[in-house]
Amino acid sequence: MTDTAASSTAEAFRVVPNPSPATDAERAEKLKDLAFGLQFTDHMAHMTWTADEGWGDRRVEPYGPIPMDPAASVLHYAQEIFEGLKAYRWADGSIHLFRPVANAERLQRSAWRMALPELPVEDFMASIDALIELDHAWVPDAPETSLYLRPFLIGTDVFLGLRAPKRVDYLLIASPSGPYFPGGIKPVSIWVERDYHRAGPGGTGAAKCGGNYAASLRPQMAAYERGFDQVLYLDAATGSVLEELGGMNVFAVRKDGTVLTPIINGNILEGVTRKSVIQLVEERDLKVVERDITLAELREGIEDGEITEVFACGTAAIITPVGRIASTDFDVTVGDGAPGAVTTAVRQRLTDIQYGRSEDTYGWMTKVR
Repeated sequence: MTDTAASSTAEAFRVVPNPSPATDAERAEKLKDLAFGLQFTDHMAHMTWTADEGWGDRRVEPYGPIPMDPAASVLHYAQEIFEGLKAYRWADGSIHLFRPVANAERLQRSAWRMALPELPVEDFMASIDALIELDHAWVPDAPETSLYLRPFLIGTDVFLGLRAPKRVDYLLIASPSGPYFPGGIKPVSIWVERDYHRAGPGGTGAAKCGGNYAASLRPQMAAYERGFDQVLYLDAATGSVLEELGGMNVFAVRKDGTVLTPIINGNILEGVTRKSVIQLVEERDLKVVERDITLAELREGIEDGEITEVFACGTAAIITPVGRIASTDFDVTVGDGAPGAVTTAVRQRLTDIQYGRSEDTYGWMTKVR
């Protein structure tokens, strides 16, 4: 299925209007000076799956608390997965999604790994269409803003035994958001974690499940206390090979223009932005090499100038330059500490496509309104 696949075969979502939606003035106030993930629209999409009947009860309803039994399996066994993607308002007022089918397909892969039912791509797309049709006024138009979409599945089976759930709820909520890292293209500082690992061989590293992120919070808190913005994790088997940041994939640029990134090996989330960045780098006639990168290679390359840029990428942060990398035994500045030429150019190209400022030659953008 292509990035621009339609949802015409999906069943319609019935609409339950919010009886007290935000007024125009209230919404305008909430859309001022947007941070990331703090504001939410008037509605959410909702579906329910049961082992007997499959997916059904498709609806868009008022945003609000979810009634849940205390024995729901998500509360006890973390039977949960999620996705993240964005809707962008273009200069002509139209609204477009960036590679939504790729997110739908990754949600299916995560669901399979976590023994949850796979949501059809058509339903995924239809839920977004239905929600944006109702809440389109919430899509901001200020620079570096977007409507962040958070689809997720949770096990709502009322049963304390350990098994695949027989009831699952799918929800889609939307958050008008500003940049993940405030301050524009500002290099971030990275702490390399030696004692804790995000995932291990055969684990859930390739699935977008909440447990992976929960496991990263303690190291992230420690990094904040040291004055660092993010954590870079190493492989659990040897403690020597780069994997990913807490919520982003990582790239390194060599002085000959070669761009390195850790290979997808089951431990690393296969990022939609990562995949796009690889294509955009190759568009610039630069070579991308996906392979194991050791911490020693990264450190020595930065110190001797062989590695001139490091950047991270993900849906929320898009592309973020890395200016400093440190751990218990080293502290190095990447290049001159400023955003590098490749990082800046690829980020500009990607955001120009997302916001409709340049031609989408890849067919990545899907118009929804």
